[in-house]
Formats: sequence, C-alpha cells, structure tokens
Amino acid sequence: MGEQPIFSARAHVFQIDPATKRNWLPASKHAVTVSFFYDATRNVYRIISVGGTKAIINSTVTPNMTFTKTSQKFGQWADSRANTVYGLGFSTEQQLQQFAEQFKEVKEAARLAREKSQERFELANPALNIAAPQELSEDRHSPPLLTVNGPGEEKLFRSKSAEVELTAEKERVKKMLSEGSMCEINLEAELFTLQDSNAKLVAALQEANSSVEQWKKQLAEYQEETDRLRDQVAELEAQLGRPAAGQPGKEELSRSLEELEALLRAKDQEIHNLQSKKTDVGELEREREEAMQRLKDLERRNVELEDRVQSAEKTLASNREEQAHAEVEVRQIIDVLDIKIGDLNNLRESLAKLVSK
Repeated sequence: MGEQPIFSARAHVFQIDPATKRNWLPASKHAVTVSFFYDATRNVYRIISVGGTKAIINSTVTPNMTFTKTSQKFGQWADSRANTVYGLGFSTEQQLQQFAEQFKEVKEAARLAREKSQERFELANPALNIAAPQELSEDRHSPPLLTVNGPGEEKLFRSKSAEVELTAEKERVKKMLSEGSMCEINLEAELFTLQDSNAKLVAALQEANSSVEQWKKQLAEYQEETDRLRDQVAELEAQLGRPAAGQPGKEELSRSLEELEALLRAKDQEIHNLQSKKTDVGELEREREEAMQRLKDLERRNVELEDRVQSAEKTLASNREEQAHAEVEVRQIIDVLDIKIGDLNNLRESLAKLVSK
C-alpha cells in the first residue's frame, strides 16, 4: 500500500537562507498545495508539496519536530534531516490554525508509531534487552537502530551514537533559529500577504477599466439617442413654423438639449479622468457610483425629452386638424360667396334689361 493523503492546505512556501540563516527565500512563486501523507509501508508521516515538476517540501515528521506560529498567518518548523527550516504563509489565520493542529496530530501519531516499532524490535531481540535494559528505556524516543546484526554491545554503542548525533542536530538547529532576527522573519512572512493584496488591487483596477469602457459605450448610445431626439425636435419645429398654444417653447427645448450636451461633455471628461486614475480603487468605486447616478439622471432626462417630443407631435397633429377644419370652412365660405356673387350678377343683368326697356 502506497502513501495516502491525510490533510491538504494552500500556502506560500519559504525556506531559510542557508548562507545567512536569517532571511526567508521563497520556494514558490504562488500559493501551492501542502499535504500530509501517511506511508503505510514504512509507517511514517511526511509533509510534501510539489511546485511545477519538483518537490519543494519533502519532510518526514518526527516526534522531535515542533511547528511554531510566528505571526497570525505564518508558521515554521525545522527539519534536521533536510538541513533546513520550512516556512508557510497562509491567506487566513484559520488556515494556519488548522495546519498547526494537523501537525500536532501527525507528530503524536509519529511518536506512537515509533514507540510501537521499538517495542516490536525489542521483542524480536531479547538479547539486546538483557545486555542494556536501562539505556534502551531511556532512549525510547530515539530513532530505531540501523542494524540487527552483531553483538548486543555493538547495537548499544550505535544507539548512543545516534542519540549524540540527534542531540548535536538539535543544538545546531536551535542555534540556527536563535541567530535569526525575528523582526526580519515576520517581515518576510507578511510579504506574501502584500503580494496577494497587490494582485487583488490590479484585478480591481482591471475591472474598473472594463467598467469605464462599458460606461463609455452607454454614453455613446445616449449621445446617438440625444442626436436623434434633437433631429426630431428640429423637424417638428420646422413643420410647425411657430409654437402653438400649450406646446413647449423652442427655448425650453434648446435649454434641455444644451444641458444634455453639457452633461455628456462632463461625462466624457470624467471618463478621461477615470482612465488616468489607477491608484485608488476606493476612489474609483465612488466615482463609478456617481457615474451610475448621473447615467440614471441622463436616462430620466431622455425620457422627459421623449415625452416632450410626443407632446409636440400631438400638438402638431392637433394644429394640422384645426388647420384642415379652417380650410374646409374657408372653402365653404368661398363657395357661398361665389353663389351670392353669381346671383348678384344675374340681378344686375335683369336690372340692366329693365332700364333699357
């Protein structure tokens, strides 16, 4: 049975600078998956993270390891076998806490696995227990013996050598950590947070630019609609020739059009200002809200202008009907006058005949 994943989290991976032992070196450009694995074949727990095509973390968890939280979103642990110190930067404090708890659980599981492994080894080698029972009981937490061949004295000697080597490694790691500047470590740990914030800011600015392009497109459509309405008003005024009673005056319509054009010019200027301002997302958001409010006002003005145009069209139709009725009445009057003139001419002719007789 191969390794099985136990727990996974996303984090930025760092390693201590081997030259200075003070600064963190980023092992990944972006946040990567960091997972706990259990190797059932060897009965060990490992922390593994792969960046691209290479493993940037391959750390076997031992009972001697300690995961330390150095800030709200950063933690670290030392791996003497890999001769380095790993650091993980998380996006939230909750993710760091979950990883720390999982590390603690895996560490305890590794301790129990090591104890069981040593108990099985002691049961399988009774001669070693007889030779040195006190030394083995004091070294329950030391790594397993490297071989099972040879006399008991040789095995005991190798176990003490492993303990001395492990103690030396502990002292070296403690010295390495004590030499580091905690202030610089915390600053390096917060670096990834600033990088994430910068990425979010860039994304917000790109979204703002996209919104500006949409606003500009809408303004162009409103400009076309305004030009169309203005042409309709001009055509209606030309057909009317003069304003009728109850019809909106030319001056009022002209003022409305001028206000609309001024608003459009102001909006164009705001668009240029928005394109030039890319430093404050909050300011862009406020300006966007103001622009949306002004767009709503512009839509309302367009609706009012359309109502005025419809009213003017109705007035024009009414005037045309009145003019048609007046023309009919004039024709009727002309016809009556023509008839009366004819009768008068006939009467004159009759009088002329009577006078001539």
